Amino acid sequence: MHHTSLIAILVAGFGLAFIFGALAQRLRLSPLVGYLVAGIIAGPFTPGFVGDQTLAPQLAEIGVILLMFGVGLHFSLKDLLEVKRIAVPGALVQIVFVSLLGWGLGRWFGWDNGAALVFGISLSVASTVVVLRALEERRLLDTTRGRIAVGWLIVEDLVMVLVLVLLPAMVGMLKGEGGDATAILAELIKTVFKVGAFIAVMLLVGRRVVPWILERVAGTGSRELFTLCVLAIALGVAFGSAELFGVSFALGAFFAGLLLNESEFSHEAANETLPLRDAFAVLFFVSVGMLFNPSILIERPVEVLATFAIVVAGNGIAAWTVARLLGKTGSTALLLAIALSQIGEFSFILAGLGVQLDVLPKDGQDLILAGALLSITFNPLLMAWLDSRVAAEKRVAQKLADDEAPPIPEGIRDHVLLVGYGRVGRELARVLREHGVPLVVIDGEDHLVERARADGLPAIRGNAVNENVLREAMPERAHMALLAIPNALEAGEIIATLKKVNPTLSIVARGHSDNEVKHLLDHGADAAVMAERELAHSFAEMVMATPPYRGARHLPPATT
Repeated sequence: MHHTSLIAILVAGFGLAFIFGALAQRLRLSPLVGYLVAGIIAGPFTPGFVGDQTLAPQLAEIGVILLMFGVGLHFSLKDLLEVKRIAVPGALVQIVFVSLLGWGLGRWFGWDNGAALVFGISLSVASTVVVLRALEERRLLDTTRGRIAVGWLIVEDLVMVLVLVLLPAMVGMLKGEGGDATAILAELIKTVFKVGAFIAVMLLVGRRVVPWILERVAGTGSRELFTLCVLAIALGVAFGSAELFGVSFALGAFFAGLLLNESEFSHEAANETLPLRDAFAVLFFVSVGMLFNPSILIERPVEVLATFAIVVAGNGIAAWTVARLLGKTGSTALLLAIALSQIGEFSFILAGLGVQLDVLPKDGQDLILAGALLSITFNPLLMAWLDSRVAAEKRVAQKLADDEAPPIPEGIRDHVLLVGYGRVGRELARVLREHGVPLVVIDGEDHLVERARADGLPAIRGNAVNENVLREAMPERAHMALLAIPNALEAGEIIATLKKVNPTLSIVARGHSDNEVKHLLDHGADAAVMAERELAHSFAEMVMATPPYRGARHLPPATT
């Protein structure tokens, strides 16, 4: 007999997520909305296909593990310690504040103190997946704001590990039947000891063993073995930490990535796990949708809206207030407030355990799921609003900076127009300046424009695809244009615009393949340089300048 439930849930999950994710993108919504709708359709509360509700969360857990492993690869222990002064008090204050709000709402529903408390705690913990996806999309993981958010999530993770361990021991107390204070204290000490032992083992043993294993496997030259080694470390450490020390899969995976960060192969490890990370993260949102019963929106709309308001407003206000009180800027506080104003995986686990222990009523679990789905759906809209606000502020700041920046020298003529001031552009500018060639730089990145100006070069901020930006560099007076940007498609558009403005302008661009070179030449470039080909020519020249090939020739002088 063929067991097809795993294959069926993978096919349905990925297939429906692709269809509805693409539809959401088409409607200018976040693809996350489409993934959640896909889960609702695959769930037991809608007609048609019903996915396995035990398999889907387990597959989603793999996505959480790989996601946290990837975050750890971009982090270092130093980064984590740098944000402890805001992450620790911030997460604790948020949990306490929102738990009290949720407790009050639960009491208003008529529940006892125990049920209301479990309900409140469930509303106070943000979804790791949602926060990390938002930060990754905006390239904020490596920024101070991103590190604060990740540190905040780690503290929430540790608190929830403690709550999940203590809850079974506190059932009697939560039900008003009294409880054994000695047993609760013993469980607390045991949990703290386990977490401490886990961190000690990871830092003292794992710090040496994990990078050592990866380096030895990388030395074999086998890409398959390297990929398998990375996955084995990520999943193995996550599973082992949960089984042996009682911590969550996510926390174990994060520490595995944190230790691998010290290896020279950490960047390659991150690239190898990226496709799996993205694929299984999608299944997380599908699994959330599968748990949701849409009928609750009709049957109990007031309770759902009240729960949703606490999740979004309660978490947001707490995060923003703490960040501002601890001296963070308004933009950092706003990012934290919006990113953390939703709930996810730990909320489901705690709600499920509460129902299992008969502490939380089934209605409470349904309201938590509704609050999670609505907040996860609403969160991308808030992030989009934040993006527009940041873009508007940046435009104002750029205008002020441009007004203060030195203008393009009047009367400039026969200059070289350099598009792109990255590594290639900077080296090119250095060589040309040594020969007295006048330059005008165009770049769309703020820090690269500032760097060019600091190097004494007139620089224009903006995308060179825009004709108005190009005209600021006076291409009609230029002698030549050099396109040092790596994107050949964008470079082709710039070349076409330059040729329209100044048909006699000589243009040299940069490509990475024969097709890209052809594309650049077809769009009007006079020459295109392919880095790999030039490198091959340099190697060949060095070979031909050595005995027995060189004759009277000598090696070319070394460059610094």
